[in-house]
Amino acid sequence: MAEKIRIGIVGYGNVARGVECAVAQNPDMELCAVVTRRDPSGVKVRTEGVRVVAASDAASLVGQVDVMILCGGSATDLPEMGPQYAAMFNTIDSFDTHARIPEYFEAVDRAASANGHTSVISVGWDPGTFSLNRLYAESILPDGAHYTFWGKGVSQGHSDALRRVAGVKNAIQYTIPVEAAMEAARSGSQPTLTTREKHIRECFVVAEEGADLTEIERTIKEMPNYFSDYDTTVHFVSEEDLKRDHSKMPHGGFVIRSGKTGDGNHHVIQYSLDLDSNPEFTASVLVCYARAAWRLNQKGGTGAKTVFDIAPALLSPKDGAQLRKELL
Repeated sequence: MAEKIRIGIVGYGNVARGVECAVAQNPDMELCAVVTRRDPSGVKVRTEGVRVVAASDAASLVGQVDVMILCGGSATDLPEMGPQYAAMFNTIDSFDTHARIPEYFEAVDRAASANGHTSVISVGWDPGTFSLNRLYAESILPDGAHYTFWGKGVSQGHSDALRRVAGVKNAIQYTIPVEAAMEAARSGSQPTLTTREKHIRECFVVAEEGADLTEIERTIKEMPNYFSDYDTTVHFVSEEDLKRDHSKMPHGGFVIRSGKTGDGNHHVIQYSLDLDSNPEFTASVLVCYARAAWRLNQKGGTGAKTVFDIAPALLSPKDGAQLRKELL
């Protein structure tokens, strides 16, 4: 049997714990290290024999980790972490600030290319599997329009952005699609829908004691790339209420492509997800792309990549003959 792909994780939050579970489901992989900004002695992982290393000592793992999966947030962690770790390891991340993906790609590409590493950025379900569906559908139906709807569900990236606001102790954000907008997209009429018309954002925030609630709400609603383009509602709740009513992390959504072919025949392509656990599903996507990154690197493919650059067969532990027999 071939040697297992050695996986490292940076961070040990919800997505990282999902990565740990996903690695355990893939027999060609093994988790060998967790990197943390916390005191390593206080981080208890579920998998026996896994090293827990301080972020300041991450370089000590060079040569011992085949792919490092970065589980930081997109607001502040990954813009710094992505290029830093791409210089040391092959990496996977779930950077999801869509407007900043081009500049993030360039920064990671410089670091990975200069050091002979392969780094797949913006992996998950959006960006990620939804991105692939948009590409496939647009290529098949070039005369058309596509629509993406998220939710109802907890957005990890937006929740993380909320928790970075001064005076916020904890927070969860729900993305909620507008039903009328979804029906219009499915109708084949190809409506023009603004960002604000497609979704609303609902925030549940636990404020620090004595914090200025008015200022917190203003900061949230004016946050670019996250809330400024949406109708956003902010609810201030207690820590107990947040834990009781908002501890689960469901999510999902739809990608819809409406287009015409030939003599005006109408077609609608729809791809949907219904997820019990946003972080665990995202983690599972990260893990299969870790396999692809390792395979690409072994063949000399270096630099930053996105899901658009990865052949589907590279994601699967099955060989080509088995894929053709079972899935084609």
